[in-house]
Amino acid sequence: MIVLTGGAGFIGSCFLRKLNQEGIEDILVVDQLENDEKWKNLVGKKFRDYVQKDDLLGLVEKNKLPRPKSIVHIGACSSTTLIDADYFIKNNFEYSKTLAKWAFLSKAHFMYASSAATYGAGDEGYSDENETTYTLRPLNMYGYSKQLFDLWVLSNGYEKMVTGFKFFNVFGPNEYHKGDMMSVICKNFKDVSEKGKIRLFKSYRKEYSDGGQKRDFVYVKDVVDVMYDFFRDPSRKGIYNLGTGEARSWNDLAQAMFAALGKKPNIEYIEMPESLKPKYQYYTQADMSKLRRAGCSHKFMPLEKAIKDYTTYLLEQKYL
Repeated sequence: MIVLTGGAGFIGSCFLRKLNQEGIEDILVVDQLENDEKWKNLVGKKFRDYVQKDDLLGLVEKNKLPRPKSIVHIGACSSTTLIDADYFIKNNFEYSKTLAKWAFLSKAHFMYASSAATYGAGDEGYSDENETTYTLRPLNMYGYSKQLFDLWVLSNGYEKMVTGFKFFNVFGPNEYHKGDMMSVICKNFKDVSEKGKIRLFKSYRKEYSDGGQKRDFVYVKDVVDVMYDFFRDPSRKGIYNLGTGEARSWNDLAQAMFAALGKKPNIEYIEMPESLKPKYQYYTQADMSKLRRAGCSHKFMPLEKAIKDYTTYLLEQKYL
């Protein structure tokens, strides 16, 4: 059995589809559907059973679940604006530790989601080498909760027992339920397609023009392909960046959206909320050397091609 947390979420449901494509259906999906339309991400997928997130640990404690072969822990609170630190500790850190310990006792392969939010403003660079993790300064509690778990893994010598991925700016189908946490592509698609206009944040640092802030944007189809590559070969352990290795500007992203829809570019630059300014990442770019050393030769889709592919889903709100 494979336990997949966050299996109804964005990346988790796309990975569930990938597993199904590979003929794997003995999967326990764990998530929390609440009142949004996240449930639609599960329609058409094949899995053994579904368990609510809050019920899983009790079932584990009472030994009411079959011994898992793999635990793929993607589920987490990923809000960059939530300020409830206690919730982050309980939901992202303590929950992850319990699942990891279950995996160790079960001799199961443990894969988990970390985040590029651990890098903060990038003052220490974007290297995923173990020693760098101790010096990082996240800008929000989400990033810190992910760093705490990375540090727990490293401090206890568990990096030889787990596989973690620091996701950079992932976008693609199945993110429709994420509200404010949707990618800029998804959030602005209607305005671009119907009004021919997009709004981007102004820059408040002289080295970056308005819309010139850069991120490592990575398509979810590429993400799940890399994840499956490591899932198929559990011998590769450690914590790895998962981006493209190429930083692109928000202006590049906007231009690609207009081009994909055959529209003339029209970008309006707006003020950034005051609460966001001290937490804003102006630049991210994954150092991919460690992932490549681990034998991953995946060729990532260029931003323009990925956005063009994504628009075919957004036009009809299709799911993977």
